[in-house]
Formats: sequence, C-alpha cells, structure tokens
Amino acid sequence: MRTGFSVGTVRAAERALMAELPEGALMQRAAAGLAAACAGLLGRVYGARVALLVGSGDNGGDALFAGARLARRGAGVTAVLLAPERTHAGGLRALRAAGGRAVPATAGVPAVERADLVMDGIVGIGGTGGLRPEALPLVRAAEGALVVAVDLPSGVDADTGEVRGDAVRADATVTFGAYKPGLLIDPAREHAGAPHLVDIGLNLPSVPDVEALQHADVARLLPRPAAESDKYRRGVVGIVAGSARYPGAAVMAVAGALHGGAGAVRYTGPAADAVIARFPETLVTAGPPSAAGRVQSWVVGPGLGDDPAARRALDDVLASDVPALLDADALRLLSPDTLRARRAGTVLTPHAGEAAALLGLTREEVESSRLASVRTLAARYGVTALLKGSTTLIADASGSPVRVNPTGTGWLATAGSGDVLSGLAGALLAAGLRGMDAAAAAAYLHGLAARSLGAAPLTAMGVAEGVRGVWRDVAVG
Repeated sequence: MRTGFSVGTVRAAERALMAELPEGALMQRAAAGLAAACAGLLGRVYGARVALLVGSGDNGGDALFAGARLARRGAGVTAVLLAPERTHAGGLRALRAAGGRAVPATAGVPAVERADLVMDGIVGIGGTGGLRPEALPLVRAAEGALVVAVDLPSGVDADTGEVRGDAVRADATVTFGAYKPGLLIDPAREHAGAPHLVDIGLNLPSVPDVEALQHADVARLLPRPAAESDKYRRGVVGIVAGSARYPGAAVMAVAGALHGGAGAVRYTGPAADAVIARFPETLVTAGPPSAAGRVQSWVVGPGLGDDPAARRALDDVLASDVPALLDADALRLLSPDTLRARRAGTVLTPHAGEAAALLGLTREEVESSRLASVRTLAARYGVTALLKGSTTLIADASGSPVRVNPTGTGWLATAGSGDVLSGLAGALLAAGLRGMDAAAAAAYLHGLAARSLGAAPLTAMGVAEGVRGVWRDVAVG
C-alpha cells in the first residue's frame, strides 16, 4: 500500500530524526537520493547540462547539494538563484566547490533553456499559493527539458492536492521520507509526473492521511467462493435502475454486478426487457424493491429518472436493512435525514457535479479541492463517499484514511462506465465487504479493466467484460 502523510506529520518526524543526527545529515540523505534519481533519469551524467531553480530554505538546499554531487560526476551545473540573499549558504558553497556556478534569476533563462535536466527547488512542502511572478519565465524556459521536482512541484499544495495558481509541471518528483497527499491527488498529481520516494529514515505514524491500494491489498479483499457456496453466500445484488428513456443504464449496472462476482442479480424497474435480453440469468420483479426477494445489497439510481415512481423506489430501498449504493439520479432524490437514520451502510458515488449539488458548492470548487470535498461528503451524510474523477477518492464518516484509486484512465469518461462501477461495487457489498473496501476495490478493478483495453476508445460494456480478466490477475498476484 502506498501511504501519504500531511506536512505537519512529516515535519514532526523530521524534527525528531534531526535531533538524533549530526547537523546537516538529514539534508545530505535527501540530496544523495535526489542526485541518484536524477542520474538515473539522465542515463549519462558526464557532460549533461543541469539547471537548478533554487528558492530560499531547505528545498533549495536539497537541490544545491544534489547539484554538487552531479557536478562531481562531470555534469555542468548552474544554479539559478531566485532569492540570492536567502540561498542556503552551505549548499551554495558545496556546489561551487564541486565546479558548479550560480547566476541570479534575472540572468537564468539561457542556462535553463540549454539544460538537459531542470531541478525544481523553488518552493518546498510548506509553500502555499501559486508561483511568484519572478519564477514564471524560468519555469516556462524549462519546458523542453526533463523537469524533476524536489519533494513537490512548486506551486501545488502538499496537503490537499490543490493548485491555486501557476505551478511547475514535472516529469518526475523525488519526495523524501513519505508521499505527501498532493502527490497522489489531482489536480496536483498531474503536475508531479512519476513519483520517486527516497527513504531518509523517518519514523512515521501507523495511520496515514491517505492511502492508495495496490494489487496485494485488493487481492486480500476479493471474495473467494468456497466449495459449499451458493448464490446467497456469494451475494445477491438488487438493482433499481433504468427507465424508458435510459434502459441501457440498467443493463450496464447489471453487467457490472454479474461480472463483479455476484451470485445473482435481482432487477426491478422499467427496463426489464432490455436486461433480460442481454442477461437472461437476471431475476426480474415487476413490483417495488421490497417485493423482489432476498438481497444482500442494493444499487439504485443509474438512469432511474426523477418521477414519483423513482422516488418511491429509492425510499423503499433506503427503508431496507441491507447496504445500499446510491448513484446518479438517486443522488438527486435522496433525503439527508433519511440517510442519517439508516442503520445499514450507504455508499454514495457522485461525480464532481453531483458532489457539488450535495455540498452546495460549484463544480469548480469541488474539482479544485477534491480531498476536502470527499471528506465533507462522508461526514455530512454519514456515509462512504466515492468521488469519481481522474483520481477517484473514497472516504467514510469514521475519519479513517482517505483512499486514492491509482488505476483510472481518461478513457473511462464514456457513457455507462459509472453504471458498471456501481454494479461492481454493489456485488462486493453483497459479498460482505464493508463500504470503504467495496468502493475502493471496485474502483481499482474498474480502472484496471479500462487499462487492459489499451490506450484507445472503449465502451462501458467492454469495461464490464474486462473485469473478470483483471480480477484473475489481481487475485493470483
């Protein structure tokens, strides 16, 4: 599992470690790891041209000491100083002693334009807001080079992933001690490029702020039928979805559930003919959800519409005592008081626009502060909240670490893919996974299934059909 820790937590761990080490030893550890990562990215250090964008403080010091190490290996290193009077003195001495040179920011553009690699040491993890105006010409001049951010791309928020102005777009980020949430969460993640973690010996808490599941973590969550399993032991999903206008939404949700391991699917709604035509194994009921028979979870909302019948169906599901997943139209129809009164678990799966309506914000506000938004959703409604997007985030009302799904792809922005995700997560709920685990595992498999189809246009049904293959790959390791 990849974990992320807040700036405050990392700073506290750094202070504790520095109290045990000789002065400057921790910075040298970081610089050594940074230099090694840059050397690996360059391939050939001797003769390479390296430009350091150096701000004030320790972040600039890391860049300078790493630059000195590269200079001793034969690189031509130029430090461009954005705050000459506040440059890390020891780092600057080390660079000059190794044969590097330093120029002020006003004279730095030519050195940056000629560089093979540009190291972004402008602002560290404590920085707030976007880049200052004096840094912009240098950052723009670096666009043709390999850009490596030191600990975090300058201009992004380490704790939240927010980008409140101009920011560096790195090809790689070398971070020290721990991943910071901003490296894992968009929009900041898009600026970070490939993350490289350098272990500097920090003693961090056992509970992180955010976590990203990996294959082994998901494999431990996936249900495995035993020899005596029947369809009820595997989990029966009830699906309330589709309408005369959107029958395909029901088909996609059923596809997600069936390909996601459900022992059986019970469907109730006006799209029964379309569902049976594609999946004849589905158990169809003409009456309300409560008359459908025994289920272990409900999925309600995709393509449901907002007429009185849809509202009655949602109320019927929320009155049940089994976990329920609410998506799409159900999110517009739900009553917060009804949600809070439920004893069974509830999962909400909004995209940014739906989350904005639930929170009374604009879509832009949600997209710019995704971590805060998903936490607020979960706490306000007393649910597990899965916020869809380029990085899907999952939070629950207990305040446990937010989970970040790393497997998504832009090709998932296609009609019906969210309906498939809802059915898949519903199947995992029916198998007995708690809301947080079901939502995180479903998002992981959903993203992997999309990736398995290659970097090309895909369909929602193609994603559903791809789930079985990636489930097998994950389960067997």
